[in-house]
Amino acid sequence: MSIQRLSVRFEGRVQGVGFRMSVAEIAGNFAVTGRVRNVIDGSVDLQAEGGEDELLRFRAAIGQRLDRFIVDAHERWSTVEQETWSEFGIEQDLER
Repeated sequence: MSIQRLSVRFEGRVQGVGFRMSVAEIAGNFAVTGRVRNVIDGSVDLQAEGGEDELLRFRAAIGQRLDRFIVDAHERWSTVEQETWSEFGIEQDLER
């Protein structure tokens, strides 16, 4: 089974509102691994891995719960050879 990676840069009012904590909580309901972190430009960066269907459901759940904070979301999909993370968590802020 191939592992898919979903990379999303969320823009809007996504920092200082519990966005990362909510994404991590949502991730607990899905078979996904990865991380979410703030970016210095005010956006939030999400990297998640798992099966394509599971990632699609995870992304939809984020939209349903947090859409009021999101102005734009730039998504990129790729295939990875092996898992990068063993669980899902919140990481240190990203410089850029």
